[in-house]
Amino acid sequence: MLTDTASHKQLRNVVAEQMRAAILSGHYKPGEWLRQERLAQDFGVSQMPVREALKELAAEGLIEHVPYRGARVLVFSIEDILDLYSHRAFLESRAASIAAKIITPEEVSFLENLQDEMEENSAPHAVIKYRELNRKFHQNIYQASRREYLIRTLHQMWATFPTMLIANFAATSFQPLPERDAVDVAEHKAIISALKQRDSSAAEQAMKRHIQVTAEHLVTFLEAQS
Repeated sequence: MLTDTASHKQLRNVVAEQMRAAILSGHYKPGEWLRQERLAQDFGVSQMPVREALKELAAEGLIEHVPYRGARVLVFSIEDILDLYSHRAFLESRAASIAAKIITPEEVSFLENLQDEMEENSAPHAVIKYRELNRKFHQNIYQASRREYLIRTLHQMWATFPTMLIANFAATSFQPLPERDAVDVAEHKAIISALKQRDSSAAEQAMKRHIQVTAEHLVTFLEAQS
């Protein structure tokens, strides 16, 4: 049986999890104000666990507190995109370099299977499935580094990024970037090849280039849309 303290903590976690899912799915839109009263009604709880959940999501970077106005879902700018992809390029390329030295044949085989499945789901109507497979592809590489700090940092980044970042822009929410699929496949295969050959330098450069090129395509597309 839960104590009052444990029950309260569990309720806060449940509310935070549901709010996080609602933000990442686009139910709560970028820039939308999150009023405690309305949220409490939405989730059928008092305002206390909502207030604590908002603090947790602010610490994760999903929402921001505006003095005298309240909390709202974070909005990303083009500059934010460049910064976020730059961080990913540095951290994931380092993880790939380390992973190349110690990755197992089974882990490489799993990446190859993921890549095959991604190619099978490359049609525009399967973009959501494709992005989830792509997430797994990247996560399995940095997890293969066995570096706990890198894994924790990148896992936290991937918990909201790029799902939320992509959802911030209507033009990319439910469609792939034009002319990106073939390039994406080639870049992934280059990463797998470097890992398979245990070439740390090639793995690092292939991963860095892959993330940088993705950022370039995304920014160019968004700028053209605007």
